[in-house]
Amino acid sequence: MSPPPSGLNTAGRLQALRQRRRWSDRYYKRRILHLKEKSDPLEGAPQARGIVIEKVGVEAKQPNSAIRKCVKVQLIKNGRQITAFAVGDGAINFIDEHDEVMVEGIGGRMGRSYGDIPGVRYKVIQVNAVSLDELVRGRKEKPQR
Repeated sequence: MSPPPSGLNTAGRLQALRQRRRWSDRYYKRRILHLKEKSDPLEGAPQARGIVIEKVGVEAKQPNSAIRKCVKVQLIKNGRQITAFAVGDGAINFIDEHDEVMVEGIGGRMGRSYGDIPGVRYKVIQVNAVSLDELVRGRKEKPQR
């Protein structure tokens, strides 16, 4: 049996080599192995619901000086605990322990923490199915559970 034409053999070899080399590209590897979904508490979803465990104050990073009002949340879907920032002036007053909140990414760089809040990657957008922004602006009242 004669060997295949040299052009086809070379193209096949190059393709196989390229497929092996792609694994050294970190973005390809993370995407194919689904590493973001495995490590992400939201499991790749844009938003998630959870129950407030406690209110915490997180100190801002240098050179700022403030206590950022956050809440510890236990996610309903997988039981993981995350810290979420309560956005808005006096927003923390609308959130109580055992409330059901909706959280989403805070909008930083590639899922990392945002601005001067260390270790906080998520923000609260709803409290008991009412928009936190609407509560802060006084347009709606918080329903009692």
